[in-house]
Amino acid sequence: MKTIVHGKKLLVGLSASDLEDLKKLISKNFDRIVTMFSSIKSENAEATFEEDRMKIFGWIHAELGANGFKQLDDIVCGGMRAWMAETGAKFAKESEEDADLLVSVGRLLENLARSEEAKPLYRRALAIREAVHGPDHPEVAGTLNNLAGLLEGQGKYDEAEPLFRRALAIREAVLGPDHPEVARTLSNLAVLLQNQGKYDEAEPLFRRALAIKEAVQGPCHPEVAGTLNNLGNLLHGQGKYDEAEPLFRRALAIKEFVYGPDHPEVAATLNNLAILLKEQGKYHKAEPPFRRALAIKEAVHGPDHPEVASTLNNLAVLLYGQGKSDEAEPLYRRALAIEEAVHGTDHPGVASTLNNLAVLLKEQGKYDEAEPLYRRALAIREAVLGPDHPEVATTLNNLAILLYGQGKSDEAEPLYRRALAIREAVLGPDHPEVASTLNNLAVLLQNQGKYDEAEPLFRRALAILEAVHGPDHPEVVRMLNMLAYLLYDQGKYDEVEPLFRRALAIEEAVLGPDHPEVAGSLNNLAVLLKNQGKYDEAEPLYRRALAIKEAVHGSDHPEVAGPLNNLGNLLHGQGKYDEVEPLYRRALAIREAVLGPDHPEVARKLNNLAVLLQNQGKYDEAEPLFRRALAIKEALHGPDYPGRFFINRVAQRFK
Repeated sequence: MKTIVHGKKLLVGLSASDLEDLKKLISKNFDRIVTMFSSIKSENAEATFEEDRMKIFGWIHAELGANGFKQLDDIVCGGMRAWMAETGAKFAKESEEDADLLVSVGRLLENLARSEEAKPLYRRALAIREAVHGPDHPEVAGTLNNLAGLLEGQGKYDEAEPLFRRALAIREAVLGPDHPEVARTLSNLAVLLQNQGKYDEAEPLFRRALAIKEAVQGPCHPEVAGTLNNLGNLLHGQGKYDEAEPLFRRALAIKEFVYGPDHPEVAATLNNLAILLKEQGKYHKAEPPFRRALAIKEAVHGPDHPEVASTLNNLAVLLYGQGKSDEAEPLYRRALAIEEAVHGTDHPGVASTLNNLAVLLKEQGKYDEAEPLYRRALAIREAVLGPDHPEVATTLNNLAILLYGQGKSDEAEPLYRRALAIREAVLGPDHPEVASTLNNLAVLLQNQGKYDEAEPLFRRALAILEAVHGPDHPEVVRMLNMLAYLLYDQGKYDEVEPLFRRALAIEEAVLGPDHPEVAGSLNNLAVLLKNQGKYDEAEPLYRRALAIKEAVHGSDHPEVAGPLNNLGNLLHGQGKYDEVEPLYRRALAIREAVLGPDHPEVARKLNNLAVLLQNQGKYDEAEPLFRRALAIKEALHGPDYPGRFFINRVAQRFK
């Protein structure tokens, strides 16, 4: 028992004959034994004497607490699976011809996040099967599929694709074009193409796989549900929400019918449906399926399972998007604790949760807490996945955004450029992730005043997204806006307005007139019109944007503070002070409630309200607001913060 508490190794000695028997047992039944070690229930254990059993159970409760049996099961299962991987790899090395064992051990190593150890086993198994069966045998296709899946997981898409295509060709030639194995390989290849941003190539493969499975297995088979789910994810990524939703709902109905309402497969589809609803801005509809998925996984797996951590992450993302940071943060932290306990501190799953928590802390203005989390996530991904993996690029990008937000452009720029180089090399020059990094780098250059360097990056990013998604996709809207902001900074208003109007038209057509993203585009166009002196055109746009945000998020959401402030600025410029003050005060109250009294956004709102009061001659009310804004800025940026001189001069006038 002490080995469990203190993490010590438990060594078992076997005689030569017992070792030989074990080798035969493992070679013939490897997968079955691994499955058995994945479902140990220590609470059902027996002992020769009942008093011994009660003593052991008492120790478990005393040492490990109320959840002791679950902890013990996880420790034992994890240890035995790791032991099976080591033992299986050793036996496979001694056996030069056991391709089945090599593949089984390789799959287990992959599940334990030890892909580099699995790769040579798959390659050896492939060589054995090609030598024994010839290059075009179904067993060869199966091993090609395993190796391709591993390479895909490592981000080596160019190496994986020809293997999937060769496996597909073998299965079509040997089994016929309408065999279920052909459908599975079509799906695998389609997922790879989707990850490369090749949506037009992926969609017909998913649809062909779906047709095969419906014809062979019937419309209510679980594999049909799986392909519906995959096709739904693809359409979701293309912004085709109206096409994706019925596929997810049909997949959910099939899984509930086949497995029952409380099965993990049902939870997985609930999760996908909830993500889609969230992306459509239907936050209140998204939350119940997330919570139901979480309840299913906790009931099936226990509260400390990695699948629970995954759903906690997704629910936290939703709550964070609703401005409920206080509810989201403990979910992220619980997910992180689960991942670290189950996988150890250096697992890719830990890196993902660290990244999500860092994003939340960044948005709360807690830069000092966020940065070490990003750096730790980066170190994990570089060590486990290699320095040129797409997920490394993602973390570099996020860390750069944080540093840029702190004014550390010199540190951020090389990170953006490295992320861009990785994505171009791995994903190709025309992938949506490349466009995202081009955008971030362009923003940095724009804010350094390097407009001539920034503009071609924005235009290249826009061209990529239009080519990949088509001209009317929500991602195209984002890039139209970014290019418009650049041109706006240069005073090229005649070029800006058609970009903003095109962005607004796309969002209204794709997302509907009352979507939160529509509010953002209304705001952008209103800002432009305001600065052109077209106040009568700008005001109804601001008011419509505010109404949308209030309807979607509620009246006290942080997303409402921005439109309140913008409408207040417009009215302020027109001298309508009595209408402005309640808007500014309401925006300030929202920011303080959500972000805390010392956040940079609070300082900005304090400054706006103070300027208004100053213009009304209410100096006694204005001075403490200016001073408080100054104190926040100095605490965040140091006593030499450039903006302090303006705020200080204004405050000095009241002395």
